[in-house]
Amino acid sequence: MQALLLSYLPIVIFMGIATAIALLLMITPILLAYKNPDPEKLSAYECGFAAFDDARMKFDVRFYLVSILFIIFDLEVAFLFPWAISLGKIGLFGFWSMIVFLAVLTVGFIYEWRKGALEWD
Repeated sequence: MQALLLSYLPIVIFMGIATAIALLLMITPILLAYKNPDPEKLSAYECGFAAFDDARMKFDVRFYLVSILFIIFDLEVAFLFPWAISLGKIGLFGFWSMIVFLAVLTVGFIYEWRKGALEWD
């Protein structure tokens, strides 16, 4: 039983070090951060308008377009990792399938870019 518990010692040490680093990284900014809240710093920046205003007010659709584009290209990367790992097994058909997938995404991105959807003027 002693040998079995001893074999888990590196894992316990690793978990302890990881927990210590995580706590250190969470506590250090609380202690060292410069605290000077102002209206600009506290304003809504993720959606472009205050979160608790009138629900019937107009909003800019570009915020949502950028978030959808982010999700699309984030999923593209999620597809690329398993594809790259299994490329040797799937052969040329898998390679060209991914090239077609990337070409469709590239054409869509160029279309959005040409239409000015990414401009913030």
